[in-house]
Amino acid sequence: MLPKLQEQTERGAQPILRRLVGEQDRTAFGAFAWGTRITLRAEVPRAFGAAAVVLRLAPDGGETTDTPFAFGSTDFVTDIYTLTLDTAMLCGRDGGLFYYEVLFLRGSDTRFTDSTDNLHFTLSPHSAVKFRLLIHAPDFHTPDWLKSGTMYHIFVDRFKRDENAPPVKAEATLNTDWENGIPEFAAKNGDPLPNRTFFGGTLDGITEELDRLQAMGYDILYLSPVFDARSNHRYDTGDYETVDPALGGDAAFDRLISAAHARGMHVMLDGVFNHTGDDSRYFNRYGTYPSVGAYQSTESPYAAWYSFRHFPDDYECWWGIPILPRLKQTEAVCRHYFTGADGIAAKWLARGADGWRLDVADELPDEFLDELRAVAKKQTNGRAAILGEVWENAADKIAYGKRRRYLRGGQLDSVMNYPFRNAVLDLLLRRDAGAFVRTLTEIYASYPREVSDSLMNLLGTHDTARILTVLGDPEEGSGRSNAELSRARLSADARRRAISLLKLASVLQYTVYGFPSVYYGDEAGLEGYHDPFCRRPYQWGHEDEGLMAHYRLLGRFRTAHKALHGGEFRFLYATDTAFLYERVLGDDRIMVAANVGDSPASVPVSGAWLDLLSRTPVRDSLLLPPLTAALLQ
Repeated sequence: MLPKLQEQTERGAQPILRRLVGEQDRTAFGAFAWGTRITLRAEVPRAFGAAAVVLRLAPDGGETTDTPFAFGSTDFVTDIYTLTLDTAMLCGRDGGLFYYEVLFLRGSDTRFTDSTDNLHFTLSPHSAVKFRLLIHAPDFHTPDWLKSGTMYHIFVDRFKRDENAPPVKAEATLNTDWENGIPEFAAKNGDPLPNRTFFGGTLDGITEELDRLQAMGYDILYLSPVFDARSNHRYDTGDYETVDPALGGDAAFDRLISAAHARGMHVMLDGVFNHTGDDSRYFNRYGTYPSVGAYQSTESPYAAWYSFRHFPDDYECWWGIPILPRLKQTEAVCRHYFTGADGIAAKWLARGADGWRLDVADELPDEFLDELRAVAKKQTNGRAAILGEVWENAADKIAYGKRRRYLRGGQLDSVMNYPFRNAVLDLLLRRDAGAFVRTLTEIYASYPREVSDSLMNLLGTHDTARILTVLGDPEEGSGRSNAELSRARLSADARRRAISLLKLASVLQYTVYGFPSVYYGDEAGLEGYHDPFCRRPYQWGHEDEGLMAHYRLLGRFRTAHKALHGGEFRFLYATDTAFLYERVLGDDRIMVAANVGDSPASVPVSGAWLDLLSRTPVRDSLLLPPLTAALLQ
């Protein structure tokens, strides 16, 4: 760990901390496999005046212990102190979370490390922000196809309607105006909305476009929920055992899986396991299904799956939305329906799905996540991927008053990287390169390496305004009604600027650690404000060809460079408005630079390079115009 570089006045007299594993310098990382012996090395200038160095360590929620470093050697300019932690002595094989700080004793004056990003630190006269140390299971591995993949996130009803598409369900409406149709919306956010207007996208529609998607570089398809449901978004599952007939049913699912696998592509499903729809075989509020649902009788086989305050109309539901009754996943029979050897998770993996993205993972209990991961890995010999919807730093997330253990090797392979999206918006809209560097550094220094290399790096989803719209209108339509937003588009000038910024953002998305996840239509220039306007149909035949060409270039670049498939990540240079980072794996090395300032930035690079974006050769120094990036190979 290094002192903050901007502390110019005392930099020469500041200690340096390193994390070593054997002879390897692993300072950049703060998560280690159980059984690893970590040596903390303090390099303390004599001029700093430290008489001793002490580690103050505490398990999460536990008591602190102080352990002195051992004095090792000196050259009379710098004193070396070391302390070795045996992680097998800190916790069990399932891992644990710890917090620590290092104290430098200088007579009556003690200085404490104050961590800014779990790597760098300043020194404080009192205890401040501690480093986190995450210990994970020794056999924790994530699928290689995640690390090397490029994901395409499809909201199925809005991607493509095939010529033989089945009709929508009774009482639903088909909007046939694919090019100009507006998704059904409420007068104001939070008002009830039936979501019964469909555009008719199907699974066969996706299958028809697999060659085009593959040519763009996409090899992972993440589908919005596909199971039988009442609404167009299908987050109100009616039957987990059946693919919605309006999408083509089970047969269309099989055709998509077969065609995708034949091309070396993977398909991930959206697991909505925290709640069902009220119109479902399990709850059956409207009597749609032949089963006896929990709403209909206290003797229903599903009665114990839900929590009723006053039967039948007062029950727990997701965020107070009555059409989404919450499942009681602490109830064993309910939980095992999803996580058992013959449960829903295993059933669809056996049928060809390659993994699950877990909706609202924060609201799923630990035992559910433990069991689901175990059955998924057993069913697929470890090949399945389990990703969680987590919006914050998942290393030490507290949800509903409880610390979660997502990343210790027994629950999630990885998470949706919303912190990355936030950092990109800080970078491009607030011109804050420092925030971007801090966020990327902290995540990399906090997560297990297997997780960092498998992060789902997104710029937009079905839950956010379109990235192009946000970049062109940073206020995101504030003050305008939903009726106004439903038809709003960026001005020509705002759109040109937004496309330029999106090109910069996507360069970062495709080259930082983890894998990029592109929300359908972002690569084609689709606009849209908040949900449901971010869910407009894909504009076939009206794509922005310049933007499409840019994404194709990024796809080829990502495929060609193994350094982007789990290679080391390191910032080499950073100022308030510009930075440079590298990715390295074996003899493959690439560098990426960005400048968000108002004037050109000179970025030091060593050696000869080619910038693929400008097609310009670069040697030793790169001059970046304002609001541009460089992709160096």
